[in-house]
Amino acid sequence: MVLRLLVLDAYAPEGREALRSAGGSEAGPLYVSMLHGVAPDAHIDVAHPADPGPELPTQAELRDYDGAAWTGSSLTIHRDDDPRVSAQLDFARRLLDAGVSCFGSCWAAQLAAVVSGGRCAPSPRGREFGFARRIALSPQGRAHALFAGKAPLFDAFTSHADEVVSLGSGAHCLASNAWSRVQAVSFERAAGRFWALQYHPEYDLHEVASLCRLRRKELVAQGTFANTRAADDFIRDLEALHADPGREDLARSLGVSADLLDPRQRSCEVRNWLATLKREPAA
Repeated sequence: MVLRLLVLDAYAPEGREALRSAGGSEAGPLYVSMLHGVAPDAHIDVAHPADPGPELPTQAELRDYDGAAWTGSSLTIHRDDDPRVSAQLDFARRLLDAGVSCFGSCWAAQLAAVVSGGRCAPSPRGREFGFARRIALSPQGRAHALFAGKAPLFDAFTSHADEVVSLGSGAHCLASNAWSRVQAVSFERAAGRFWALQYHPEYDLHEVASLCRLRRKELVAQGTFANTRAADDFIRDLEALHADPGREDLARSLGVSADLLDPRQRSCEVRNWLATLKREPAA
């Protein structure tokens, strides 16, 4: 049976415009592309829950979906007085109450944490950007279906300035690194479940280069790059390696490992989530 999926592009309209202006992809289409790369026949709808008056499925319509995937966002989740944030928290609860299995990146991990009763805050280290280094699976992570076939220690693409500070009841930390204690989370509520990553399996080198172009001033200010020229050099090298992944010189100088260059390795968690959604053929 064909999977029916709902992608929640969690960016507000101005956030989507900023991504496009920097030469990057909007988060929704990027997620659709990743999901179709694993499940090419899936029927995928896209919704924008941070838009004014968003058109979202009703509670009855949610039961028609096998799963829902949340993208990242440039919003700040600990600003729960922001209606663009509170609307997404409410919709995440609705999905779980409807028994819909949820997955997602970055904002999704923070969303799962807050819905569980946990808390997020600005990272005291600033924005973790480009490559999340040495993400280590916890004992629960090594045993979890989300990470079946995944190396216990790996790098991933990332960009986030907020992080999960605490998790609520029923939520578990599945992976950590030196930057952020929670790099992956699982949470169950009612008949629903939420598996989420702080990092971005949907990104590639070009998307990271585009985000660096967008965040360049912030990244220089926090010391990720010594100056604008260093940031521009990083962008140039990322784009060159994206165009020619065989450039071992660039891979070495950037510290880009095989698990970052190989789309199949990057999508391991996505494949594992989708595998849990497969419908049985009707009798």
